[in-house]
Order: sequence, then C-alpha cells, then structure tokens
Amino acid sequence: MSTTSGRSIVPNSAPQRPGPSETSRQYWRSLSEQAGNEELQRYLARAESAVGAEFSESNRRDFLRLLGASLALAGVQGCLRQPEEKIVPYVQQPEEIVPGKPLYFATAMTLGGFATGLLVESHMGRPTKIEGNPRHPSVPAVPWKGNPHEAPGVSDAFAQAAILTMYDPDRSQTFTRAGEISTWDAFVSALRPVLEAQRDRQGRGIRLLTETITSPTLADQIRRFLATYPEAQWVQYEPVNDDNALAGAQMAFGRYVAPRYDVDRADVILALDADFLIEGPDHLRQAHAFAARRDVRDPAQSPISMSRLYAVESTPTLTGGKADHRLALSSAEIETFLLALASRLEIDVAGSEENLPKRTRQWLDAVADDLRNYRPRGESGSALVLAGRWLSPRAHAVVHAINEKLGAVGQTVTYAEPALAEPTLQYRAFAELVEDMRAGRVETLCILGGNPVYASPGNLDFAAALAKVPFRVRLGLYDDETSARCDWHLPQAHFLESWDDARAYDGTASIVQPLIAPLYQGRTPTEIMAALLGEPGKTAHEIVKQYWQQQIGDGGDFEATWETSLHDGVVAETQAPTVSVTVDTSNLNGSPSDAAAVASSPNSGTEHLDLVFRPDPTIWDGRFANNGWLQELPKPFTKLTWDNAALMSPGLASSLRLNDGDLVQIEYDGRSVTAPVWRLPGQSERTVTLPLGYGRRRAGQVGRGLGFDAYALQTITSPWHGQGATLRRLGQSVDLACTQHHHWMDGRDLVRSGTLAEVQQDPQHPAFMHSEHAGDLPSLYPEFEYDGHKWAMSIDLNRCTGCNACVAACQSENNIPVVGKEQVAMGREMHWIRVDAYYEGDVHQPRVVHQPLPCMHCEKAPCEVVCPVAATVHDEEGLNEMVYNRCVGTRYCSNNCPYKVRRFNYLQYSELDEPTLKMMQNPDVTVRNRGVMEKCTYCVQRIAAARIDADNSGHPIEDGQIVTACQAACPSQAIVFGDLNDAESRVHSLAESPLNYALLGELNTRPRTTYLAGVRNPNPALEQFEADSQS
Repeated sequence: MSTTSGRSIVPNSAPQRPGPSETSRQYWRSLSEQAGNEELQRYLARAESAVGAEFSESNRRDFLRLLGASLALAGVQGCLRQPEEKIVPYVQQPEEIVPGKPLYFATAMTLGGFATGLLVESHMGRPTKIEGNPRHPSVPAVPWKGNPHEAPGVSDAFAQAAILTMYDPDRSQTFTRAGEISTWDAFVSALRPVLEAQRDRQGRGIRLLTETITSPTLADQIRRFLATYPEAQWVQYEPVNDDNALAGAQMAFGRYVAPRYDVDRADVILALDADFLIEGPDHLRQAHAFAARRDVRDPAQSPISMSRLYAVESTPTLTGGKADHRLALSSAEIETFLLALASRLEIDVAGSEENLPKRTRQWLDAVADDLRNYRPRGESGSALVLAGRWLSPRAHAVVHAINEKLGAVGQTVTYAEPALAEPTLQYRAFAELVEDMRAGRVETLCILGGNPVYASPGNLDFAAALAKVPFRVRLGLYDDETSARCDWHLPQAHFLESWDDARAYDGTASIVQPLIAPLYQGRTPTEIMAALLGEPGKTAHEIVKQYWQQQIGDGGDFEATWETSLHDGVVAETQAPTVSVTVDTSNLNGSPSDAAAVASSPNSGTEHLDLVFRPDPTIWDGRFANNGWLQELPKPFTKLTWDNAALMSPGLASSLRLNDGDLVQIEYDGRSVTAPVWRLPGQSERTVTLPLGYGRRRAGQVGRGLGFDAYALQTITSPWHGQGATLRRLGQSVDLACTQHHHWMDGRDLVRSGTLAEVQQDPQHPAFMHSEHAGDLPSLYPEFEYDGHKWAMSIDLNRCTGCNACVAACQSENNIPVVGKEQVAMGREMHWIRVDAYYEGDVHQPRVVHQPLPCMHCEKAPCEVVCPVAATVHDEEGLNEMVYNRCVGTRYCSNNCPYKVRRFNYLQYSELDEPTLKMMQNPDVTVRNRGVMEKCTYCVQRIAAARIDADNSGHPIEDGQIVTACQAACPSQAIVFGDLNDAESRVHSLAESPLNYALLGELNTRPRTTYLAGVRNPNPALEQFEADSQS
C-alpha cells in the first residue's frame, strides 16, 4: 500500500484513542432513531420481511439443492441467449460520426426563463448524457486539468433528468383539435380568419400567455406582433417567479434592477428564507463559490479564511443545512427579525420586535455584531444579506438597504439591468388576465408553454375563466390539464430538439441548438409566433439565425460569429450592463407587508396554523411530474419519493397526535385539501409546508394521481404564505415511500464533523473521531500489488450540500432503471449512489450533515470472498468489479457488504422501457437483466476511454482526465476521483489530509472511497448560547 511520510494514505488501522461512542457527537437519521423507540425496529423488520416475501420457506435440503443448481448454472450463464436486437446501418455514413466515439454539442436549458449552459453527449445521432457547459456564465469552470473549458461543467438534477423528458413516450405526439387528431396546416387555416377578424379591432381581444421570457428572438417576435395588433396584450406567468424581488427593487431604487451576488467574497452571510445553494438562475455558480470559501482540506494553512453562514427560515433548506447557525421562524417572524436587524444597523425602518422571543433577540444581537465585525481576511472582506423570493417586496427593499449600509455594494453585490425580455409583476398581470377572461374581453388566447389550469392559485379558478374564451390555443410538451381545456393543442419540441435562444442570469445570450430532429411533430414557440405573424412556413432555425444576423450585421464575420456562438454555447459580449443605484430609504416605511403586519398579533394554539407553499425539490412546480428519475429521487430532508406531504415540526405533530403518513384535512380561505403528514426536524413550530407540483390529474403514466394538489389552497394575493389555516385529523393513514431507513448501517458512527476552532486546535481532535494509526491490521488475505494505477475517490462532507445532482447523474450515465413507488417502499430502489442525511442535536433546531455513499471499492472487500461464482472480483487497479454474465443472484455479496451499496434487479426493469427510452441508454454501459447484482463501478467505462486515449496518444493518463459522472455533476465539487499512486494528484493530497477518514475503517475493509470530515465555523458568542438553550 502506498504511504507518504510513513502514514497510510487510506486509514486502515486500529484506533488507539477512545472509541467514537465515547468521544464523537451523536448523529441520527430519523426521529424514530433519535427517540430510541420501537418504531424503527418495526420498520426495519417489515423491510426485511418484504425482501423475502416473494420466496417460500426452504428447508436445509432445498437450500443445498438450489445452491448446487446455482453453481452448475454459473458455467452456462455466459452462454445464455440475449434478447434479439436489430440494427439499421447508415446508407451514407456522416463524416463526423465515428462508431463508438461520442460527439458533444453546446446548448442551453431554461428554467424560470433563464438559461443554464449544457454540453450534451451524442452517440450516433442520439443524445444520451447531459453535462454543464463551463463556458457559460451560469456554470462555474472547474479546472480538472489544464484548460478548464476542456472538461464538463457542473449541473443539477433537473438538467441531468432532462434527457429522460425528451425521450418520454408520454410526450404529446400529435396536433389535436377538440381532442381529435389534426395537422399543422389545419391549425394555420383555422388561425387565419381569427387573426383577420381581430385586425380591424387592433387585436383588442387577443392575449398571449407565456412563461418568463428571456429569449431575444421570441421577445422580438412578440413585440412585432404587438406592433401589428396594438390592442393585444402579452402576459407572462410562471408559478415560481421573482415578483417580490422585482417589486422590492422598485421600492428601494425606483426601478427594476437585478442583484448579482458574489458569495465567495463574503466573509459572513445571512440568508433569510433564501436557498441560494439550490435555487435561482445562478445557483450552480453560487454553490461552487460558497464551497470554495468553506474549504479546510489543509488545516495547517494559516489563516483559514472560512466564511460564516447564518440562515433564518421557516422550513428546512439545503442552505440552512450548511449554515453554521440556523434559526427556524415563521414567515411573519422572519420579516419582523429583518426589520429588527435593520434597526440595529441604524437604518430607519418602522417595526416592532416585541413579539420576538428573548432567545431570538439574543440570536439577532450576535448576528448583527458579526455582520459588522467578522473579517477573517482583513479589510478586503465584506458581509452579505440575502432575501428569498418568498419574502415581501418591503423585505427585499430593506435587505438592499442593509447591504448598502454594510458596504456590500461593489464588494459582494452589484446591480445590473434585468435579463428579462420584459420585467413585469406576473401575479398582478395574471390576475388581470383572468378577470378579462371572466368578463368576456378575451376572444383569442394563445398559451405558449406552462400549465396554468393546474399550476395557478386555486382561488383564481383559471379553468372556469378559460372556458369563456372562444378560441383557445395551447403549445405544450404534454397533453395535460391546460391542453385538455383548449380548442387546439400543439405539441412542443423539447429543447434538445429545438433551435432557440435564451439569456443567462447576467444577460449573456446562448443559442439553443438541437441534438436530434423532433421525435414527434413538435414546434417551438418561435414557430408559433411566426404563424401569428403570417409566416407559418418559417423554421425555428431560420427565425433564430435571421434575428442574430440582424443584430450582428451582414458582414463577412457573421457566419464565423454564428459558428463560434454555437460551438461555445454563448454569444460573446451580450451580458447586461451593470448600473449604479442608491437606496431611497424614505420608501422603506411604506405599507407593511401582510406577513409583517400579522406578526404583531400571532395566532395562539394549534387550531390556526401558518401555511408555507414551496416548489417541490425534485419535480419543482409540477412540470417534471412525469419524469421517473426525479419522482424516484429522494427529497433531501424527508427522503420521500413519489409523493408530497404536509411537513410539520415534531412538536406540532405531537400536540395534534399525528404520526408520519396520517391523513389530515387542511382548510384555508374556504378551500381544503387532504394530505398525509410528515414530521420534519427543524421545521418552524407552527408552520405547515405544502410542496407544490403534485396532485396532477393529467400528467402521463408516471406523474398522474400522485400526492395532493397544494395549488388548491394558494391565493393570488399571498401565493407563498397563508395565515389562519385549520387542520383536522381524519383518523386514516397511508404508506409513503421513504428511503431514510433503507440500507441501514445500525449503531455505527459514520459522520465526522467539528468546528474550525477544534480543527485549528488539533486536526486530530476527538470531535472528528480521528484515530492515530499504529499500522495495518493483520489480514488473512494476500495483499494486492498496484504497480500501475490505484483509483480512489475522496468525498468532502464540508462541501457536499445534499443537492442529489450526483444521484441523477449516476442514473443517467449508468442506465439505472426506475422501479416505481411500490418497489421503493420495499427497499428496492436501484440508485448506485445515495445521499444519507444525518441530524445532530435538538429536533427543533438540529444541524444536518449530508453524506453521499457510492461503492467503497474496498481493498479487502467482504463482498468478493462470498460470491460463489466470482461475479464480483478485484482488478489490478483496485476496482471492485461486477461480471454481470457470471452473476446468478445469490445476493451473498449484498448481505456481506457493511456499507449497503449493492443493488439487486428483482424484476426485468429493462423490458418495461418503451422503444424511445431505449434510445436514451448509454451504449458504453451494459443494461442489466433480472437476477443480477449491480453497483457503482467508478464509471469504469470512462476509465477505459481514458486508457484508450492515452495509449493512442502515447501520453500517460493525467490527473483530472478521468471525471466520474457524480464528480462532473457536483456543483460544490465535493467529489474528487484520481490515482493514489500519483503523488501529484488531488485525490492523493486529500487522502493525506488530517480530516480524511475511512468509513467503518475499524472493519479493515480498506475502502478506496474515503471522506473528509465536515467543519463548521460557528460564532463563539452563539455556540455556547445555543448549547445552553438545548440543554
């Protein structure tokens, strides 16, 4: 085994200090474990019995007979006839396509209107994998090797899963009129007289309803249409929008501006209901920048300029999970907290803090002092306060004033012109549209994207208003709730099939180019607008290219600029200009928000509760409801799949005598929904969170009929908060598919974390459970010699945010199937990497650590020695490999794996795939059959590709040349892969860190995947105060 400075790189020695149970912090994965009751044991017993439920009891003779048969069959397993597959050759081979060699194309995906740059891998004309485009401003460039632009950029779960949506067989495939199949030409013919009738009326009866638009081309078309029909109106509506932020900027500065934050330059950050690590058009950049300031991989460096994060929020978020200090308050209390903070910073705002508890006011005092004074890097540092999109406009205006007071403007925050094509307050415009529809003032409604019949506040009843519009057209990916109520449904092309453009958060434009011709008859919004402009024959490519030709000019450089823009994924020098603005403090004391007003008279008792509406962390506002990867992706804190639930604090649930899965009826504003309860540690005590996006009635085979529809309780005047809701027990319960207890490693200390002060005092402080090593433990098995490469992985718990991008990326890369809610409930999900959440401390204000777990690739792997057919073996570079053709499904390897990272194919999941889904599969990865065990391979196909490239070029494999799928996707770069035998490699240096530890190292499995302990940077003034409060 390689050693450096006489110390083993991979911890594998007997602990000499007191055991973890005596010195380490106590972590728990669920309320059941924390309470130490029998519920957890009953759950684990049910899961155990479910695994074997399909198999009858066997006596000893039957067992030996089956064992003999399995050994005999092992020899012929490789001779089994595989499913017949047919191939169709090219008549003329395209020049750029080489069989076995993927191509990569730059494009962009929009969410909330803003573009995220992507690099899409294509095999033989089929897009198969998505990565981030590091040339795009929304994607941080990661220097894997040499030029960072040569390697894939980071991404998120939504981008990774977009490939599945494109191949979704439930996507709309035909034009329909009143539910009957029709054609594009028939639609154009029907549209023509409608437009002619409106021409003389200046388009008074026409409304265009779109999602948030940043596309320069589409915006130009809409403006030309409005010039032709000056009385027509354009309304933008997105269920999750930035109305409050825009209105807050208007209040503070007298105009719309867009703040740009530089969290890597902030020494201390206060996030007020702001989940900036996972939400927003620049969240990938922010997560990467934040992680860079939290890096303590070398505790010997002095000084360590680690930033400090405070979070005040009503419901747990990933940002709150990474906070050094977190405070759970109701939405009303957060606004009161903010006004009190402004007063402490000598900003003249009206507000009373009398109703804030004494503990909260003491917490506030410490935060205010830290915002002014904490500067670990000297005078070059600054503070930063962030407001979530859920807070009121006044709250946003006050935050602008605070940042100006703290000197953050020009340091950690700058302002620019909005990248939006037409900045507008969407809820107000949408409410006016619905009123016009009810009044009969709308005769023609063209809906381009979105699903407003489903995804709109329930008190508006958009569906009823829509029925009063004579001519209704809807362009959408699915024939969903909105299309079902329209005269015409037009199938929309997926962005991977489309020519389009869009702007990033900073205004930089990207050309969206297709990877494949539309699988169905999809059209783009620009093609629909062309038809409205009387140009139905124009293609999207012609429309987009013509627009940019007008912008750039007809000179000889246009074609070169166009090709460069397509290649790079960005149009150079198109970002929005920065602006200089000053807060007008006289506007800060305008009409207080509803949320702040009710803070002065909070409800008492449990009969009246606060509601908080949030987009679901996996299916967002419901647009991804038919995506099986995202439905089966465990939510970061609850670990629920395939469902949403009413989230409440353990204390509130206890007072109402509720348990997980119990059904309740929630009534608010004259409407009600029935929902299951889920107890969530860290939830504000009197707040119930209702995740949006579920309860779909027309979403395809995957998403239909799951969960409850929280939009039914939403109101247009207060879409994110509700005051005075009531809750009634129904005396029934349902089973929810939760993975929190799956793959349980009972009674073992797995998470190591401590404080910055502790690691500076002693990198081997007992808080990190770090042990001195006296040498390798003796083993009966022979040592392996690794003369070539020695692959290993390091996972930094200090950087990991728990965003699940790695899980989605692994599923996409490795052809991992979706198993469904019933199978997940039985513990049979197939993810090769999971992200466990561990809590520490009091259930009301716990700290959270997220821990990704792939295969450990142990040097002394327990799985290898028990396989009777040598289906799992050790190779000469240290990989624990699976030989699928040998596997006969004994599952002994899984039983003997202490990390519970192996997955078994109980069913022939691949046979359930539609033909279009088979096109999505990565040809470099074997599709497994029923009865076969599988697990993380360290992306061995990427290792093989790098080895071939190195052999062909005559150069050795460089550090960073091999990037695993999980590593490439991780926004915070918590995962590093490389060669331990390369003393200059990043993974080698991380393995030498005093914070490095092996999971269950005392078992002497010598895992190649090791962890860096988490490090917090608490405020000393608050640390003891919080400890006393919990004691």
